[in-house]
Amino acid sequence: MTLLVYNIGQLATAQGQTSPMKGEVMSQITTMENAAVAIEGKTFSSIGSSEDLLAEFRGSDAKLLDAGGMGVIPGLVDPHTHLIFSGSREFELRLKLEGKSYMDILNAGGGIIHTVSRTRAASAEQLSNEAKQRLNRMLMYGTTTADAKSGYGLDTETEIRSLEVIRDLEHPIELTPTFLGAHAVPPEFKGDPSGYIDHIISDMLPMVAERGLAQYCDVFCEEGVFGVEDSERLLTAAKEHGLKLRAHIDEIVDLGGAQMAAQLGCETTEHLAVTGDEGIAQMAEAGTVGNLLPGTPYSLMSPIYPRARDMIEANFPIALATDMNPNCYTESMQFVMSLGCYMMKMTPAEVLAASTYNAACAVGMEDTVGTIERGKLADLVILDVPTHEHIPYHFGVNHVRQVIKAGEQVVKDGLPCYNG
Repeated sequence: MTLLVYNIGQLATAQGQTSPMKGEVMSQITTMENAAVAIEGKTFSSIGSSEDLLAEFRGSDAKLLDAGGMGVIPGLVDPHTHLIFSGSREFELRLKLEGKSYMDILNAGGGIIHTVSRTRAASAEQLSNEAKQRLNRMLMYGTTTADAKSGYGLDTETEIRSLEVIRDLEHPIELTPTFLGAHAVPPEFKGDPSGYIDHIISDMLPMVAERGLAQYCDVFCEEGVFGVEDSERLLTAAKEHGLKLRAHIDEIVDLGGAQMAAQLGCETTEHLAVTGDEGIAQMAEAGTVGNLLPGTPYSLMSPIYPRARDMIEANFPIALATDMNPNCYTESMQFVMSLGCYMMKMTPAEVLAASTYNAACAVGMEDTVGTIERGKLADLVILDVPTHEHIPYHFGVNHVRQVIKAGEQVVKDGLPCYNG
């Protein structure tokens, strides 16, 4: 069955890329007015003008979807989410307003540790139900592919349960699982981060790898959490178990995590709010993709955002992500795109590239998603905007009207409509 999406006001997508977009290439977005896209089964079969494709399929049994002159972009890709957790932490907003820092709240038993206690107490069914609610909101905001991390268990039982929930979730959004057992030092290892890393390496990692529960291993390399040496030990062990590597680095303090990540060959690095010139240069040379998370400094009320302009000028490829978690609680990549422009001085074309193709590179799926091109998975979003530039410009609203994932309509008139 052919699905023909026609009467597209402006279609905007990266095209023809074979590696992460960087430098001036990040601005090379292809746009087409009065466009149409044909979908055969799960993949795009042709892109052209509405006039030409309507003529081509006239008299056929193709299903027609009128975009109503709205804009179309590829399905958004969110390459950094902490999907699996229970509960919320709205009480922390008051503490932040009183001047408490992220580490103050964490050291007082709040932050990650607060969520850990609730996640450990939650059943797999409860974790799954809460995750599906978040995924539905992500879908309504146009996300069709995402990273999904564990990391709120910090013990073997709950970390495995969290990864199994990710594996077993039935939802249109395609997920790439990441093991983040080293998200914080749990209470039972308080004051002994190296001992906890030993525990992860000896007990958790082998089980995660043997059961095939994760594609990536991540670590929170930060002052007061895990130092560079412990982070390197964990990531080296994860690599030996066949996992690809990620690293939370330079969110608050530059410990040299960028250099470590470059030397280890990390696929991505996350946060990068305080990364220096040397770190940027080394990651650019190593081929790492930097996942920038502007929602995090926003939620921390910090004036320090990643140096996106310097990174682009240094030919360091960057992606955008929500960092969706109880501290930075947003499922909207559209909001993150707006922050990319207003707080990091990225252009609308750059934030679109960073939220689609480069984000697909950051989850290892650039060959199948992230652009609207023949042969790729048919993921697209219809938005009530005249151009792609309007998405970050008009913020605080949801522009999405329809979402198609792998050729199936999964959001209609702004609401989920998938089976399951």
